[in-house]
Amino acid sequence: MQPLKPISATAATLALTLATHASTTVVANRAAGITMTLPAATGTGAKYKIVVGTTVTSNSLKVQVANATDVMTGTALFGQDAADTAVLFETAATDDTITLNGSTTGGIKGDIIELEDLASGLWGVTVRGSATGTEATPFSATVS
Repeated sequence: MQPLKPISATAATLALTLATHASTTVVANRAAGITMTLPAATGTGAKYKIVVGTTVTSNSLKVQVANATDVMTGTALFGQDAADTAVLFETAATDDTITLNGSTTGGIKGDIIELEDLASGLWGVTVRGSATGTEATPFSATVS
């Protein structure tokens, strides 16, 4: 089976779908940021991979759940720009959004977000990348 060609995302918003975006790579190529919305978590096991192809310079790259009942569980690991160290952030029980701002919360070219539909209402998430300044968590609870 041939690997799926990466999908370049350049619009301000993108609704991720099982049919189009699962099991492929979405490359975020918009310096002004993109808001991506996941489908509702139902336990399909579908995996989504998002790679920052263009460093965010204004607004943010956001990945959020589809509804007020879905949450995320996982971690974000960032290389620090001021030292040869890394910083790790964990999700809180109510987190449902990842925000990469091009600086303190990641969003720099090459950063990777991987998500998996684990169960009804639950997304597994791993973020790997780099951050600048005083690194901060990219996770929050903002979907209502």
